[in-house]
Amino acid sequence: MGVVSLRAGTGREASEVIRRNPIHIAIVDLGLPLESKAAGSVAASDAEEGGPRLLEILRRQPQPPPTVVVKSSRTHRDDCREISAALRAGAFAVVDRPRDVMDLEVMLEVMRRCLGRFYQGRWPGPAI
Repeated sequence: MGVVSLRAGTGREASEVIRRNPIHIAIVDLGLPLESKAAGSVAASDAEEGGPRLLEILRRQPQPPPTVVVKSSRTHRDDCREISAALRAGAFAVVDRPRDVMDLEVMLEVMRRCLGRFYQGRWPGPAI
């Protein structure tokens, strides 16, 4: 199908992946740290800044890709705040972090809807 999956462990790594590669659909985990904990001097406040910063970087792309945001389940108030911020940043959908097969099915359905809405059901990558 020509699908290439790119993965990053930190916000900085993801920023580099976005800079070097065309992104057709982005899945952004709001819990993604900005820096690696092995980098030494990561402040607790930076630990959760990677995901929201990535949403901003993606939104500023010449052709922003549809974005699916993965939120971590916390309090209802935090959930509402995260969902609201993600939708304001242009997210196509916000889902819970997958924990079992049913959650993965939800993610796959969101990806199918995203593909249908933005790419008429055909993957936009190069044909093989």
